[in-house]
Amino acid sequence: MSTPVILKLDAGGLPVGWIHWQTAVTLYARKRVCWEAGEERFAITGGINARTGERSYFEIGSIIATPDRSKRYTQGVPLLTNRTLFQRDHNLCLYCGEMFNPARLTRDHIMPASRGGGTTWENCVTACRDCNQEKDARTPEEADMKLLAVPYTPNLAEYLIMQNRKILADQMEFLKGFARKKAKLVAAVPRRA
Repeated sequence: MSTPVILKLDAGGLPVGWIHWQTAVTLYARKRVCWEAGEERFAITGGINARTGERSYFEIGSIIATPDRSKRYTQGVPLLTNRTLFQRDHNLCLYCGEMFNPARLTRDHIMPASRGGGTTWENCVTACRDCNQEKDARTPEEADMKLLAVPYTPNLAEYLIMQNRKILADQMEFLKGFARKKAKLVAAVPRRA
C-alpha cells in the first residue's frame, strides 16, 4: 500500500510527529482522533469480521489530532543529523555559497570540536569538502571565511518538514503556518571564481 505517513497533532493543533497509516487506523478504532485537518483522505480496508461477515473499513485523514502529546520532543531540540542539517541549509555550503549534492557536503563546527565546540544546531553548518578542509580547525574569522547565514535550531514544524521526503501538499501547508520564515543569506556571492 502506498499510503503516506500521517501528520499527528495534539488536541490543541500543535504538530507532534509523523505516524504510519496503521497507527492512525488504530487511533480511529480506539476513538482517539479528536478532529482532522487537510483535504487528503485515504480509504483503508481490513479483514472480515467472523461474527458479522463485514469487512472493516476506515477513512483516515492526512492530518489528525489526538488528545495525547508526544514525549519525544519535550526538550524542544530536534535531533541533529547530517541529512537534516543539509536540508536546513538547503544543500548550500555556507562558506562559498554553492549548492551541492548531499554526498559532497560535510558538517562543519563553527567553533571546532577539537577546541571544545559542541555538536549543536547553532554551532554546525553545511560546508563543501573543499571549504571544510580550507577552514580546518579554525574559526571562520581565523580562516577569513565569512558565514553566509546564521545557523539556527529548527522548530518542531520545520523539523517535521525536513524529516518527510513525501510530504503531502495539505500537510506542508499546515506545517508552514508553524515554521519561521527562511533564514536569509547574508551574502550569496561565491568566494571562489
